[in-house]
Amino acid sequence: MTPVPLRVLLLIPGGLALLAGLDAALLLLGLPAPIDTARLPEIHGIVLVFGFVGTVVALERAVALGRRAGYLAPLLLGVGGIVMVSPAPQNISGVLLFAGTAALVAVYVPLWRRAADPAVLVQAGGAVLGAGSALLWLAHIPVPQLLPWLCTFLILTIAGERLELARVATLGTRAEPLLVAISCAIVAGTVGTLLWPSAGYPLLGAALLALVAWLARFDVARRTVRAAGLTRYMAVSLLAGYCWLMVPALTWLLVGVVPSGPGYDAVVHSVMLGFVISMIMAHAPVILPAVVRRPLPYTPLLYGPVVLLHLSLLLRIAVGDVRGIDPAVTAGGALGVVAILAFAVVAAGSSLRPARQEVPA
Repeated sequence: MTPVPLRVLLLIPGGLALLAGLDAALLLLGLPAPIDTARLPEIHGIVLVFGFVGTVVALERAVALGRRAGYLAPLLLGVGGIVMVSPAPQNISGVLLFAGTAALVAVYVPLWRRAADPAVLVQAGGAVLGAGSALLWLAHIPVPQLLPWLCTFLILTIAGERLELARVATLGTRAEPLLVAISCAIVAGTVGTLLWPSAGYPLLGAALLALVAWLARFDVARRTVRAAGLTRYMAVSLLAGYCWLMVPALTWLLVGVVPSGPGYDAVVHSVMLGFVISMIMAHAPVILPAVVRRPLPYTPLLYGPVVLLHLSLLLRIAVGDVRGIDPAVTAGGALGVVAILAFAVVAAGSSLRPARQEVPA
């Protein structure tokens, strides 16, 4: 029997963290959930950011590095996510998550030495913010105060990856130094939200607007959306995600800190679902085969979960949060959970059928 590769085993705790986070989402919405514990709603956001997305990001970076030591980061983050949902003291999971994010920062050192690439620099900036947010959570800083840190950890990671894929469109331009400058502003604004909120939030909002403008101008998705098949699917998912990034940008620029209520709900889910999950759905047919060494062939059925995800957000945010209609928030949240699970089912089914060779532009 062929042994299961370590990189595949490391996806298991990430998947469990995703299921725990979705279970917690149902509980927060006041809906029936498979598991009902007092702890799950409390760690809803943290387990998804670090236990799920953090593990996937760290695993992809470890594969890119190609060294065994790189797998320490996804291992620590995955175990930290599992410990977080267990009855163990939260400080234990906090230490594991901080160690995992610190190990992720360390992965970027040899990647930078291999090639002094601005894309690596941008992603490393995100990893530093991720480590900072894990440390602050360990120090019991409330999650609403950490929200900008959690968001920019993932936003900068994704922006760096998009820079790698946008090279064809950025040749002969100042796109790379411009993105580095925007990323520095995002880091400064993120730190400022904790130390000087009155200045930090507007700075962060303005920097995120600049990032959206950079993506609209330089990302290849605005060209490849005219293509077909997998290439168009990825472009549609990416462009839809970029639109949702406008919500936190404008909120933080014009309003500042929003510690609770409908505005907080809108910011959280526009970033974590509208942007981050949409990016995951877009990149899954390319990233997952590189990690698990199994093809994920394109099928038009992939559009179903993507469309459902964004419709659920429109219902939750535009109708529920903006108009104050609580049933719309509940229904939108439930549909978002269905969209994520549906994507997992479609992706699993696609991976089991024979692949047609199709490379995105």
